[in-house]
Amino acid sequence: MKLLRHGRKGHEKPGLLDAQGQVRDLSGLIRDISAATLAPASLKALASVDPTTLPVVEAGTLAVPWAGMGKFIAIGLNYADHAAEANMPIPKEPIVFMKTTSCAVGAHHPVVLPQGSAKSDWEVELGVVIGSRARYVSEADALAHVAGYCVVNDVSEREYQLERGGQWDKGKGCDTFGPIGPWLVTADEVGDPHSLGMWLEVNGHRYQNGSTKTMIFGVATLVSYLSRFMTLEPGDCITTGTPPGVGMGVKPNPVFLKPGDVMRLGIDKLGEQRQQVHAWNPELIDA
Repeated sequence: MKLLRHGRKGHEKPGLLDAQGQVRDLSGLIRDISAATLAPASLKALASVDPTTLPVVEAGTLAVPWAGMGKFIAIGLNYADHAAEANMPIPKEPIVFMKTTSCAVGAHHPVVLPQGSAKSDWEVELGVVIGSRARYVSEADALAHVAGYCVVNDVSEREYQLERGGQWDKGKGCDTFGPIGPWLVTADEVGDPHSLGMWLEVNGHRYQNGSTKTMIFGVATLVSYLSRFMTLEPGDCITTGTPPGVGMGVKPNPVFLKPGDVMRLGIDKLGEQRQQVHAWNPELIDA
């Protein structure tokens, strides 16, 4: 299934995308797509519904595909060729940092640069959405805790991240720096998460063109690893790193986002995103 939420902020409605690309309304069955909806039994019940019996609706604005994200966990330098372009060593263990849940927005929401930003950058990433509690799980059992997958743009302010001391988080959690979606695709429909092509363009120029098959630490490894340090709860999202082609790595002169730029990105089976970049404007953040 491809699950989604649509409508203006605070009034989102649940839906699913059918095989013909039409949005079907789920509000007659569930109030919202919440963390509880992502539990295996709940997903099984939704999967038993014939989509053709549900009303077709105009989706309009797309929101984050589920509500109730408790943690937005990110993995750094998880592609060897991206580590090389960043001039950083390949990690021996996953590099873990946090994106704020408040940075999460829908797939086509405007990206608003923070005040004074000069080095904001893009990163297409595979998002992993937890469906059942994971605590000290083995790699063999880890994927059973995954509800599904989504596209994430891990927008990053490189000066804040790398040049201002402390941890990476301050460059990763700015408002609108976490577009997610357009939908959450359940794990059964995705199959192997390590064979998905992924790409990103800025103003029509393709900068990133990679595949999840080159991840250093795979999904099962990451879920198992993280569950040793924190309890993973339904609705938590793990964004798993990016392939090469970020703006910071462009030689000889890095390329960073500026107002008016348009990003397009996508991952096989998971859909596409589009964001226009804007200068600081709090009204756009809350749109």
